[in-house]
Amino acid sequence: MSTSTPATAAQAKESVSCPMDFILRMLMGPWTTYILYNLRTHGPQRFGELKRRVSGISAKMLTERLRTLEGAALVKRDYEATIPPKVTYSLTKRGGELDDVMDRLAEIAIRWEAEDAARRNGRVMEPKVPEKAPALQAAE
Repeated sequence: MSTSTPATAAQAKESVSCPMDFILRMLMGPWTTYILYNLRTHGPQRFGELKRRVSGISAKMLTERLRTLEGAALVKRDYEATIPPKVTYSLTKRGGELDDVMDRLAEIAIRWEAEDAARRNGRVMEPKVPEKAPALQAAE
């Protein structure tokens, strides 16, 4: 027999969370996906090169986002004590684990953009329905 009080029920409810919450909050940060995309597409880059590729971002914001991504172990900062110091940013193994997810999101974004453009131009695009797996077709 369960004897849950309102306080324990609320605590139990709070302990159940979405396992993707941390990563989605990280990716929702300003400029984050753009930075990850550029590091993924162009490989390791120095700060100035990355800032040029992420057009419109301020140096302060880029620094802040890179520090956050480094703290989450998605980006690695390599420092060489030269004059001037050479700092290079790259994706970590953990950051590379997002490749498949980012590829899929990019596919969806491109398709949605085309659908929205067609809708604005008065054309109706039929949504592409994924084919069912052979096991599901056989079951029908």
